[in-house]
Amino acid sequence: MKTLLENSVKKAMDYSEYNLLFKQLVEVGRTTGEQTQEKIDYTKLNFSRTKRLDKTANISEESIEVFKNISEKQTWLVISEPWCGDAAQTLPFLNKIAQLSENIDLKIVLRDETPELMDRFLTKGSRSIPLVVILDASFKVINTFGPRSKAATKLVSDYKAHHGKIDEAFREMLQVWYNNDKGVSIVNDISTLVVPFKEAL
Repeated sequence: MKTLLENSVKKAMDYSEYNLLFKQLVEVGRTTGEQTQEKIDYTKLNFSRTKRLDKTANISEESIEVFKNISEKQTWLVISEPWCGDAAQTLPFLNKIAQLSENIDLKIVLRDETPELMDRFLTKGSRSIPLVVILDASFKVINTFGPRSKAATKLVSDYKAHHGKIDEAFREMLQVWYNNDKGVSIVNDISTLVVPFKEAL
């Protein structure tokens, strides 16, 4: 496991490299992995969302203090794909957080290019993304986050319970929820994962 994680980090992209890949895919009308029109369309849409959030995403002062007080070097290894809507909502906030602390190194790998890694971090048997694996300096897993905040996960669970599956109507509803939430649920959930570092000071 340690070797797998270490090799994954070595091959991973930083946020700027991931966004460059994102931009290049949109420019040529392609996506990563399977080239379906649906995924190509989502990739284009997600690139616009990511660019907007890169400019507008804010983090509360309380959360900023939590992340600034991280005292140990750690790597946040994110399993993602450009066509994933939840990833487009999450990664800009992860990048903003990483910029707050010199002890956070944000790295990104593509799910479909790293199946062995993905299969170590399944969500109820599913390859759900984005998945954040928080590693210490020795590549030990400290914690994980994803594929959604607890609040968004509850929305999904409740909708499935009433409608049996996720459909386009729910995707539109979830997007509205993300817009209204403004990343607060994502940032709050992640801040609880790193609180022990703050308390250790």
